[in-house]
Amino acid sequence: MRVAPHTGVRPDVISAYEAAHREVPEELTAAIRAAGATSWTLHRSGPDLLHVQDCARLPAALERLPVDVARRSRTAGLPDAVHDCSGPGADAGPPVVGERP
Repeated sequence: MRVAPHTGVRPDVISAYEAAHREVPEELTAAIRAAGATSWTLHRSGPDLLHVQDCARLPAALERLPVDVARRSRTAGLPDAVHDCSGPGADAGPPVVGERP
């Protein structure tokens, strides 16, 4: 399944947000894979963020892992909105308007 949550980052902290995501700790990468994700790409256009995730199941389990708690602590205050992967509509993302091979 592919999900694409849309979030945002405050314009005044874009540089800090990008710096926080430049290096992903191996422990977090392993936890993301163990939670069922096969890929996770983060796109930014201005303050808009799109998290494209290919996963066997919704990544809600990831949010409960200590390594993700540590990541969220490290990036606290940077996103404008946080996507709750455990709530209703968690698999919703922007509508697909086209797809190419």
